Amino acid sequence: MPDSMTLGPDLVLHRVRPDEIALLTRLQRAAYAPWIPVLGLEPLPYRADYAALLRDHEAWLARDAAGAETGALILAVAADHLLIWSVAVAEAAGRRGIGRALIAFAEAEAARRKLGEVRLYTNVLMTRNIALYQRLGYGETHRETTPDGRHVVHMSKRVGS
Repeated sequence: MPDSMTLGPDLVLHRVRPDEIALLTRLQRAAYAPWIPVLGLEPLPYRADYAALLRDHEAWLARDAAGAETGALILAVAADHLLIWSVAVAEAAGRRGIGRALIAFAEAEAARRKLGEVRLYTNVLMTRNIALYQRLGYGETHRETTPDGRHVVHMSKRVGS
């Protein structure tokens, strides 16, 4: 798989390089910060140690035609599915379809790797995200409350043939 690709006329995606971990961290924190008052706690992508996380996850950065960072996608590959660990879109780039493009990339990657399912999870209070995932064909598989009090909605979608 190439380390970068064009997702559309205004969006280029490339794998995060080690020298971009601080940039990835800033983008993730900025994208998830508005959810802190809604959730009453820091979302996992807000507080993650990305240097550690990237030891067993893939991270991709999206840039627009002007070279501005517009989003990030973090994936975990399992034997039978691809997990979208995080989709983050820069606030200034919102409502431009970047989140949908990143999710479509993850689905294409799952199919390319012959994994028949894409999974993701989100907080139950992130209703706007849940609605988007449902519109994109994701169905709820189950809910859980984590030991630290997070109320999580797990969703999945079959991909490929």
